[in-house]
Amino acid sequence: MKTLQTKKRMFAFFMPGFLLGILYVNLIAGQYLAESGIFSEYFLKQYALAEVTAPEYIVYLAGTRLFPFLVMTGLIFTRARRIAAGIFLVWTGFLGGMLLTMAAFSMGVKGIILCIVGVMPQFILYIPAYVVLLWYAMTVSISTWNRQKTVFVVLMMTMGIVLEAYINPLFLQVFLKTL
Repeated sequence: MKTLQTKKRMFAFFMPGFLLGILYVNLIAGQYLAESGIFSEYFLKQYALAEVTAPEYIVYLAGTRLFPFLVMTGLIFTRARRIAAGIFLVWTGFLGGMLLTMAAFSMGVKGIILCIVGVMPQFILYIPAYVVLLWYAMTVSISTWNRQKTVFVVLMMTMGIVLEAYINPLFLQVFLKTL
């Protein structure tokens, strides 16, 4: 029963953020955000031609992926854990809603597929790592942190970074050649 309540609570934070992201792009930011940036034809052509050096990219990814993860981990072990988890879920939903809406504005269904290709396969590993952290934050009174959770989370994040550095650029370049 607690599992279902925790899932609902996490969903209740994520979905309003997602809807706010969609509304923000549709009502406030409009076409301005959708026309520039990563969905522009120029940027996509440049990325398709770029050669990604995985060892250098992995250093960049370690910083950009681990900093928010470590901040979130630190907050999870404070009294502000539930607030931090809620803010994280709302913010993540907001960014996801914005990104998908901008992709749909700019490229239609191809833009949404580009977003999916852009987060595969690493998000298959990042999501469980964050879910374990957020789950613990939401159920701290009935669950404890242990070595298995630590090993799991570290392993998922590490493997996600490696996949993002070595595999994801290949997926994206193959997909971009089809555009």
